[in-house]
Amino acid sequence: MRLLSNHATVVVSGTRIAEELGTSRSEVWRAVQHLRELGVQIIGHPATGYQLEAMPDLLLPEILGPLVQGNLIGSRIHHYFSIGSTNTEAMNAAAAGEAEGTVFLAEEQTAGRGRGAHTWDSQASTGIYCSIILRPPLAPVDALPLSLMTGLSVAEAVEKTTGWNTDLRWPNDVLLGGKKFCGILTEMNSEATRVRYVVVGIGINVNHTLFSAELEPIATSLRLESGREWSRVELTVALLKSLDNAYRKLINNTAEARTQIFRNFEQKSSFASARHIRVEEEPGFEGITDGLDESGFLRVRTIAGLRTVVSGTVRPVDRK
Repeated sequence: MRLLSNHATVVVSGTRIAEELGTSRSEVWRAVQHLRELGVQIIGHPATGYQLEAMPDLLLPEILGPLVQGNLIGSRIHHYFSIGSTNTEAMNAAAAGEAEGTVFLAEEQTAGRGRGAHTWDSQASTGIYCSIILRPPLAPVDALPLSLMTGLSVAEAVEKTTGWNTDLRWPNDVLLGGKKFCGILTEMNSEATRVRYVVVGIGINVNHTLFSAELEPIATSLRLESGREWSRVELTVALLKSLDNAYRKLINNTAEARTQIFRNFEQKSSFASARHIRVEEEPGFEGITDGLDESGFLRVRTIAGLRTVVSGTVRPVDRK
């Protein structure tokens, strides 16, 4: 991919590719076939040479790296055409000492994970499947702002890329037209008083055109909402820049930045205040939302009094 991208305007012979890569022409042919199977549009054949038909919308480090130069988040980027789960890979790498700010991106996940026991629909080269290693100087009880910050960063990146305003559902869903197009999965390894590392996983439905019968009523994508394709590269760059800016503010001025995250979330989310919702946890309850508390948890006024939602899926209650 690097070699073909560097010579995008010309046909490159199989012999030259083999020489530059230090391999055989037959291996080049097999690699080209594999890239085609993964959706990369390459014209030509061994007798004439190869050329990219169009610059692919692939989330390659060589494409993204120069566009996020100077970022902490994105200082290192790992890319996979197919992987089980970027979060699993990032958690393993973080345990082995991988640097803060390292980003793991996949064209396709075969075992993408959402919150709880949910999976994430990770169609090949249509969405952004991204996991980021962070090592914030926080206590575990103060880690919730990371999820809220990430949702706000996704919203900001989508607005910059498409011009659309999105909605946020506490704690970590981003919505368009009442349907979810982005989910966030935050996983942490910590001691009692400090976080060792956090992996923030982000799944964004960008150019999906179809969902399963189970997901269709509740899921959407940028393409389904607009009727056009969007550049995953452009959106990923906007996301990494927005996240980098928000994260630097959080770790450099924790108390003030955390309070600002809560206020921004309350302003951005239609679920944060005066919304009739149901919290789907055992045994579950209904009430009217009343903003976030000082730790970022959702407050809900119920018949029995004020309750704080620490965990659980929040659903709107349709008014009759």
